[in-house]
Amino acid sequence: MFTPEEYEAYKQKVIPQRIKNRIYTCYSNPAGMDCKLIGPETPCFCTHRYKQHETDFAEIPSERPIKLRCRASGCACASYHYVPLNGSQSIRCTCKHLADDHKVKAPFVCKKGGCTKCTGFKSSFTCACGSTHNEHQMIIETAEERQARGHPLGEAVPYQAMGGITGFSSLAEGYLRLDPSGRAAITGPEDKVFDDIEERISATRREGESDMDYYERRYQERLKLEAAAKRKAIPNPYNPGSTSKTGIRKAVEPSTSRTKSGKAVPGGKSSTQPGSSKQ
Repeated sequence: MFTPEEYEAYKQKVIPQRIKNRIYTCYSNPAGMDCKLIGPETPCFCTHRYKQHETDFAEIPSERPIKLRCRASGCACASYHYVPLNGSQSIRCTCKHLADDHKVKAPFVCKKGGCTKCTGFKSSFTCACGSTHNEHQMIIETAEERQARGHPLGEAVPYQAMGGITGFSSLAEGYLRLDPSGRAAITGPEDKVFDDIEERISATRREGESDMDYYERRYQERLKLEAAAKRKAIPNPYNPGSTSKTGIRKAVEPSTSRTKSGKAVPGGKSSTQPGSSKQ
């Protein structure tokens, strides 16, 4: 534990250093979209968390790419490298073994006994953006380099290993975010991604959802949308040519009851009783 004096000295040294020399880490596709913004708890290829890697620098390294070595005892990981998950387990290499079965140093050769064809970890796993894992790259950059790419920096914070986290939207996948960190092509609210964001979210396969569950959920959503389009004038993406009109609802006038002779009796009671077949 720090003494009060040591803690004050630590804050005066480390906090300005983290704000000035913050490192932004992201998993980016060929189009420049940050599909995954790395946070403190995001696991590395070596199975250790991002916060267990070296992220605090007194001086920014001059070599590129910047190396974030793992600080866990006995780990040979030379730099942080993100690998996506397929459900609760890591994705598989083309050698059919999991990422956990490969060495933690590039090119991440398989260490399973009898696997001789693997020359490095390669996967046909397709990201939600449509690109394969092999087409993505790890980007470890400074604030100036990230700003030059046209991506947001967020607020200056004194916390350790923030990586690419710049706000709550950073927790979503790249194509679901509505800021430039998700898609560099977004420039304003007139862009199409704002018009169909609900459809994009609905079309995303949910964790543990089977093919039948997915298509049944999509079918039920379509039925609800078509029913809503009939009740009020809302755009129906399943039938763009159809137009629905909104009816005018008039107030109900107080009714007058009539006697058997046919004369109206204002404020009188109706002969039809509630719940009867005549009602």
